Amino acid sequence: MQVKSRHHLRSDDVRDVESAVVDALGVDLDGDTYELVEFEDSEFDVVLVDGEPHVFYVDDEPFLTVVGANATEPTRRVVTVDAGAISFVSDGADVMRPGIVEATADIAPGDLVVVAEETHGKVLAVGRAKVDGDDMTGDSGKVVESIHHVGDDLFEFPG
Repeated sequence: MQVKSRHHLRSDDVRDVESAVVDALGVDLDGDTYELVEFEDSEFDVVLVDGEPHVFYVDDEPFLTVVGANATEPTRRVVTVDAGAISFVSDGADVMRPGIVEATADIAPGDLVVVAEETHGKVLAVGRAKVDGDDMTGDSGKVVESIHHVGDDLFEFPG
């Protein structure tokens, strides 16, 4: 990923990022430095929180990256998958109903969500919900469209 520009966020932009993340995921970032990194060849911009790529912008909406979600343990908008789904989700596949063991009830269609594995609670991906959280489990159908996952360019970005 080729960096186009890099600069520290103003305090009002920091407040916007922090409040968006706490509202969406129940997570308080509480960083000392916030630096925006824009890329030449990516649809995403990243916010480094204390030097770590914890937030990215999806359609102008700040949300936690996989790295950020694993560092902060979100309590809202969480979709949990079983062991059989781990390899698919980690490779960037969309999330299908049969692999889901639970989803928080606060999820609405169009919401950004984190996808975590059942055993250790590690976040594997970030995606966009296609259905309500209460309608995530079942026998068939795609319910989360993958946007960012473990091992992709954004995950590998060094900060």
